[in-house]
Amino acid sequence: MADNLLSHYQHIIKSFTFITGSRGAFEVRINDELIYSKQTMQKRHAEPGEILALFKEIVGPDVPLYGT
Repeated sequence: MADNLLSHYQHIIKSFTFITGSRGAFEVRINDELIYSKQTMQKRHAEPGEILALFKEIVGPDVPLYGT
């Protein structure tokens, strides 16, 4: 998950925080914005590619992938 975000969008991510908690709970914050929370938002584990897709929605289609 972190690898996908950082390899595709490292040029626009100022900070990346992955916070783990008890019982498999976790949150993903990018540039201080909470984009995924297993405990409070989605209440389930992320599907493969789901967090990357959420980030793509936030930054919009005009932001190129890193290295392109």
